[in-house]
Amino acid sequence: MSAIKKRSPLDRAPPLRAPGQSLTEQLQNESYDHIIAPGMLAVMIVIMAGLEWFRYFTAAKPNPVIYTVAAVMAVAYATVKIWRAKKRLAQIRLGRDGERAVAEHLEWLRRKDFVVLHDVPNGDANVDHVVIGPQGVFTIETKTHSKPVRGECKVTVVAGEVFANGHRIDRNPLVQAKAQARWLGNFLRENQFEPFVWPVVVFPGWFVESFDNQAEGIWVLETKALAKFLENEPVRHSLDDVKAMAAALRSYVRAQSAQ
Repeated sequence: MSAIKKRSPLDRAPPLRAPGQSLTEQLQNESYDHIIAPGMLAVMIVIMAGLEWFRYFTAAKPNPVIYTVAAVMAVAYATVKIWRAKKRLAQIRLGRDGERAVAEHLEWLRRKDFVVLHDVPNGDANVDHVVIGPQGVFTIETKTHSKPVRGECKVTVVAGEVFANGHRIDRNPLVQAKAQARWLGNFLRENQFEPFVWPVVVFPGWFVESFDNQAEGIWVLETKALAKFLENEPVRHSLDDVKAMAAALRSYVRAQSAQ
């Protein structure tokens, strides 16, 4: 049976470039071209020179069998590593593009007195997006799953588990999102705020079947539905509180980045 073809859940137009993306790409290219590649070349030449000196001092005869076996093993190892890396890189790239697409959609909130922060460090993980506004504080976890080329693309929540086209998603995003909201709530309370913090999971490009989110204590949404959900929320914080909470979180993010 042939594998089911998949496609990106994002719109055909790629997300806009991130701030400083050109410099990030330049940094990566410069690092590879001027540090990694020359370093690898130097190591290879040193190893080859060392082997020749060993043969010179020991008068050892050339033994291509040993080097051939080593070369075959090295090629096999590299092939497996590259194949796995390509798959992993594709997943990372899809996740990155999903976060960027959601970030673009959140920009409209800045006109509604919201503050939007991205990639907030949270111990060993991070919160993809944090939205702070009069209606409350919302942690947003982006889940970008590839879609089948044809057929249904539906996300459902059943008994606290999330399913994409009937397949349970590993690493329950509800648990993850609630933990992020709990962490942010504790952080803000430690800074003398009394925030309303609500976790959100968004699935770009998927249809999300409605469910009793109040009972679950979380929203699971398609990205475009987030605006309507926020508009229906009552005002809970003053603009001064919004600015103060955002300032405290910005200071924390900068301090983490400086470490």
